Amino acid sequence: MYRHPIIRLSNKMDRFASIAVFVAAIDEGSLVAAGKRFGLSASMAGKYVSALEAELNVRLLHRSTRSLSLTDAGRTYYVRCQRIIEEFDDANREASDAHSTVRGTLRVAAPVTFGAMHMGEVVARYLDDHPHVSIEVSLDDRYVDLQSAGIDVAIRIGKLPDSDLVARRLAPCRMAICASPAYIAREGAPKNPEDLRRAPRLAFSKAVSVPEWTLTDKQNREHVIDGPLRMQANNMQMLRSAVLAGVGIAYGPTFVFGQDIKAGNLIRLLPDYRTAELTINAVYPTARLCAVKVRQFIDYLANAFRDEPPWDRHD
Repeated sequence: MYRHPIIRLSNKMDRFASIAVFVAAIDEGSLVAAGKRFGLSASMAGKYVSALEAELNVRLLHRSTRSLSLTDAGRTYYVRCQRIIEEFDDANREASDAHSTVRGTLRVAAPVTFGAMHMGEVVARYLDDHPHVSIEVSLDDRYVDLQSAGIDVAIRIGKLPDSDLVARRLAPCRMAICASPAYIAREGAPKNPEDLRRAPRLAFSKAVSVPEWTLTDKQNREHVIDGPLRMQANNMQMLRSAVLAGVGIAYGPTFVFGQDIKAGNLIRLLPDYRTAELTINAVYPTARLCAVKVRQFIDYLANAFRDEPPWDRHD
């Protein structure tokens, strides 16, 4: 058993101070540098770490006159403690930000149709509550590089590529197969996936996450609907106009077609088959350096959409 009773950690503040010194020693590479960060001598910094080891009854560091290295237990403990310190820093920053005026320019990127149809009201509400902030919105269905484009936050839908960006889920993105009443009166409604394969299909040509139409039946069997398309468009609003005009059958997100389905302008097809469900995310460069104007804007988006966003509500 490891025992090194130097300082007794009598309360949570002592314990937190010891954790902070321990994390700083690893980050800085020495107890001397960790001590300087907190105005302590190297000897006192070492005592804080030793007291932490004594309380845990495990060695966290291998120490020599020239170097520090983590034990296996110390490596695991360091990762958890680092998160605690980061959360503490974030909490302090949020408390401080709550008493400061948010100002500056917020640069936002979003997919064309989603931004045009659903973000205007949220942006207006945010600007009304933050008179010292201006917003630049860039609508583009391509994924832009946030760093090089100077974007503070972007809305992305579907599977996210691996990156250093931080993602926050805003809402589900459900898919629907639909056609106009005029089309159904003329051609009839498809009764199964095979009927759908033979129908004139309308598709969004820039789909990132769902390039194919995929349906799942009650036996959890997947049916991929492929083959020739009657029409492709790189703009969802163009696709919406075409399906409303009765050209054919469309497959796309309910944030585009949901209100028309609710109003009866479009009819949802093959309701016994499940369609894909994606995720609408807000992404931004880093959590620790995220400006308050960005965090607050993302909160506005999350509160506006939630798990049952407006376009999926039936009331």
